[in-house]
Amino acid sequence: MSLPRTSRFRPSLALLLTLLLFSLLACGGGESTDGGADGQHDSKRFLSIGTAPTGGAFFVVGGALAEVADQMGPESWTVSAEATAGSQENIRRLISGQLDAALSNAAISYFGARGEASWQAPQDIRAVMTLAPNVALFITRRDSGIENLADLAGKRVAVGPAGAGFEMFIEPLLAAHGISYADFEPLNATQTGAVDLLSDGSAAAAFLGGAVPTASIVQAASSMDIRLLPFDEAAKAQLLADYPFFAPATIPAGTYRGQDTEYAGLNVGSMHLITSASADDEMIYQLTKTIYENREAVIERHPAGKAINAKNAARFTGLEFHPAARRYYEEIGIWPQTAPQTPDAAVSDTDATVSDAGGAADGE
Repeated sequence: MSLPRTSRFRPSLALLLTLLLFSLLACGGGESTDGGADGQHDSKRFLSIGTAPTGGAFFVVGGALAEVADQMGPESWTVSAEATAGSQENIRRLISGQLDAALSNAAISYFGARGEASWQAPQDIRAVMTLAPNVALFITRRDSGIENLADLAGKRVAVGPAGAGFEMFIEPLLAAHGISYADFEPLNATQTGAVDLLSDGSAAAAFLGGAVPTASIVQAASSMDIRLLPFDEAAKAQLLADYPFFAPATIPAGTYRGQDTEYAGLNVGSMHLITSASADDEMIYQLTKTIYENREAVIERHPAGKAINAKNAARFTGLEFHPAARRYYEEIGIWPQTAPQTPDAAVSDTDATVSDAGGAADGE
């Protein structure tokens, strides 16, 4: 006797459903973004690099790093740059897990890791790569009568944007010269705004800097006769001994109009790439490797990429390196063999020639 039509096809239907279930399970098995021991992923991992507001070097350099990491890193990555308020926000968002890596000024990172200056508690952050120096200094009009930092007393002085964090390197710099913010009237302004204040006489001096040549100083020198205020040698030596983020930085003669002699300046805190102490080892290793091995591609996008070199990338600026970044530097033989120190970071060795308005304004 023949089976009813409905019963005759039940085994085939069950088999079909079973095969379909196995197929769905197989397709869904690689959707995790946790990755295996080999660091490979079957689906995209989204990484975010914090930069700074548009218009400055951090924003452009951070975009270049993200683009290179996205295009030349593991295929399982999607890397993007995110505009932020700068170093201080970047550090807070790294700690909260909202960013995977970020740019920061080394001075701000130094005090952040120690919970000092304006930081209320230590921030658990680590360095990934040291980038371009931030060569900053006080300038004044040549007819102002101001010849050194002590002469700033009683004057109106532009010291950077409000809340930018400039005080973290300006205050120790002033203290080494025997003065403080209390000795003059500090004015908050962007670098472009500071030049305007200097030009119309609203400010007697301005603290400007970034990559060399710095666009704001070029602007000031083109519209008025300026003087680059010198640092006292004894004060500079004390700063170098006390703070690892300070480093000597020479500005060659002729860099700015009217600058006839070499200027013995200071790197007041390099731009550097940082992350949280808890960041995934494999992610940081691959990020470090991708950026370093494709540094020429970074240079094509922004000349500050020239700072990604064997002498500078692993240079200690006061913040402990993430162990995965250190592992990569050790493997390629550029990790410093001696105790951390602050070598002479001459502009020609570690900096790029960048005319980018607002350079040091990214030191927030």
